[in-house]
Amino acid sequence: MNRRNFLQALPAAALALPAAGGVAATSAPAVTGGRPARLRLAGPPSNVSYPLIRMVASGALAGLADKVEFISWRDPDRLRALALEGGAELVAMPVNVAANLHNRGAALRLLDVSAWNMLRVVTRDPALKTIVDLRGKEMAMPFRGDMPDLLFTMIAAKSGLDPKRDLTLRYAATPIDAMQLLLTRRVDHALLAEPAVSMALRLSGSFPVKVVAPTLYRGPDPQQDWGRVFERPPRIPQAGIVVMGAALQDPALTAKLSQAHAEACAWCNANPAACGRVVADEITLLLADAVADSVKACPLRPTSAAAVRGELEFLFARMADRNPGLIGGKLPSDAFYAGAT
Repeated sequence: MNRRNFLQALPAAALALPAAGGVAATSAPAVTGGRPARLRLAGPPSNVSYPLIRMVASGALAGLADKVEFISWRDPDRLRALALEGGAELVAMPVNVAANLHNRGAALRLLDVSAWNMLRVVTRDPALKTIVDLRGKEMAMPFRGDMPDLLFTMIAAKSGLDPKRDLTLRYAATPIDAMQLLLTRRVDHALLAEPAVSMALRLSGSFPVKVVAPTLYRGPDPQQDWGRVFERPPRIPQAGIVVMGAALQDPALTAKLSQAHAEACAWCNANPAACGRVVADEITLLLADAVADSVKACPLRPTSAAAVRGELEFLFARMADRNPGLIGGKLPSDAFYAGAT
């Protein structure tokens, strides 16, 4: 596979996927002997899915169902289908997509938030430290009007920049397209999400294919700027795990899945190289070393949705100020937050 084909084939980081449309869950797996015949865990090719892949590969759920499998989703249509068909019990997705699905009628609850700091500016200039340092520069930006663009422009505006006047944003269809612009030297800066950040840094070296590009650096951290300008903790609740299907109707099963997920997150954090190999075996277009790099740079921190409801609602409100459609037009109800009383 040559560099062009590799980059075109690589799936987009799902943090930035557009909000899914109206759906309603309609089915659940058959139950035999008091337990589901099948448990399905689904997620995008992103950090938030690593523990799900580990849960399946390790056999941690073997006692909970006759068959346990991981399903990779790579686009909003596949995610909508999973929600419509009740096609999985645990699904990893961006928090705004979960809110959007809930507000449009999907039967689901947000179990936890595990991916907090996935965004990063990747740059050729190691002197860049904050978003303000990008004044007057051109930067590649994936998914115009969606989460990365919205978060970045909110932070930039709050930092005193006029995004339309002080920045030149070169919009790309996906994070991989933005990464291509960076690697082929058509831009010097790009906003990416893990694992695209770590993939870009690996591809600017010599593995798996030689790419002729100057050294790239992890530049301004939008999460740090978020905390600074909004006077909040320097983290953004970006993606988490949603419970659906049979697990939605079975609190005991949900509790067991939650515990297994927390243990898998801890294992990935403690064993990034092994996590990289497990993930790359399942999602073959991700590089094992880049997966390991992304775990080190962005450790998984599962926190119950109910416990971080305030942070989620602050984020949702800021997003709704700019584009209400990203969360389905309103803040999610109490039923959205697993563990809420």
